[in-house]
Amino acid sequence: MRTITAELLTIGDEILYGQIVDTNSQWMSVALSNVGIKVIRKTTVGDLEEEILNAFAEAETRADIILITGGLGPTSDDITKPCLAKYFNCEVRIHEEALAEVTEFFKSRGRELTEINRQQAALPICCEKVTNKMGTAPGMWFERKGKVFVSMPGVPHEMKLMMTDIVVPKLQKTFQTPTIQHTVIRTVGIGESFLADKIQPWEQSLPPHFKLAYLPSLGEVRLRLTAMGENKDQLAAESNRLVEQLRPLAGEYIFGIGEDPLEVVLGNALCQKKLTLAVAESCTGGYLSHLITSAPGSSEYFLGGLVPYAYDIKMAQLGVNPETLNQFGAVSEETVIEMANLIRTKFNTDIGVATSGIAGPGGGTPEKPVGTVWIAYADKGKTQTRKLQLSKDRMINIRMTAIATLNLIRQNLPQ
Repeated sequence: MRTITAELLTIGDEILYGQIVDTNSQWMSVALSNVGIKVIRKTTVGDLEEEILNAFAEAETRADIILITGGLGPTSDDITKPCLAKYFNCEVRIHEEALAEVTEFFKSRGRELTEINRQQAALPICCEKVTNKMGTAPGMWFERKGKVFVSMPGVPHEMKLMMTDIVVPKLQKTFQTPTIQHTVIRTVGIGESFLADKIQPWEQSLPPHFKLAYLPSLGEVRLRLTAMGENKDQLAAESNRLVEQLRPLAGEYIFGIGEDPLEVVLGNALCQKKLTLAVAESCTGGYLSHLITSAPGSSEYFLGGLVPYAYDIKMAQLGVNPETLNQFGAVSEETVIEMANLIRTKFNTDIGVATSGIAGPGGGTPEKPVGTVWIAYADKGKTQTRKLQLSKDRMINIRMTAIATLNLIRQNLPQ
């Protein structure tokens, strides 16, 4: 079966200037991939007619489908519609059905339909109108020589509803698309190159219709296993078998299959085991608690925490022994052991964890340079610690410490 390809074209100076982040392309890529359409390029151009027309022409040579967002507003800098009319060599006229929809939109909100807004209903006569249920700018569908152009608003919620309700189903009817099966394997606690080395025999034995991609981020590496074919159930079954074959090589690092992040997977495990958790975090400054509570249902297992940043607070509020701080310092194994056990006792939880480190960019010493971090896990039966040697970047260190602490909990949960 032939691969159906798409190019995403985003129009607007504000995106090139960095004043607006293009989140549309990422969302559209997922929506298209889910129905077997492969995105081969994403392009952004400014509000210049020549650049837009050139982008149309180049995209048409590469892709079967060209999806355009942006430039459909009522102001003079919104030139996508006249550019499309010029590209397809057809005039623009008021579309009566579109005019009725725009009129009703303003009427329902108690607002006057001005002439500039009336022009939103003017469309190239060679296009098919795509209804915009959430706004005033209709979408446009063009077909020529087996290629499809679709222009949609740049406002994300307007584009998403249009894509979901109309554009994607119509593309599926227009093109015979293959099935694309994505399986995401989420790992933590191992770097990309070390993981690649561990799983090399498995990767080299993958069937030819499967491809593997490494997607590293701070503290985590996602493996995306992608297959293309005609039978979705068969591809899913094959993917499941391949994942099981991977587990003997990298199972200790795999924390989940799918899109759920570590904090959600860990939260589900704590719920299932009916365990409670409290945290004492110094260098992470509340970020660890933020991750934990970002998971739905976290109130079932997360009782609370302290951010004892200063020495005095570590002693007075948490109860760390002054001698421990004086002898070993705040950034030490001895201190985080006390912190983890004290927070567990103070909040009467099954598990207590603690973080303490030098996040940077200042504060380091030759013995404890910036990026030195200690973390600890404590339950009623054991205490585990880990020393991290991270970077000189403060926010990277905070994020990496929080992820490492979540992983430490995962590794020590009672079976």
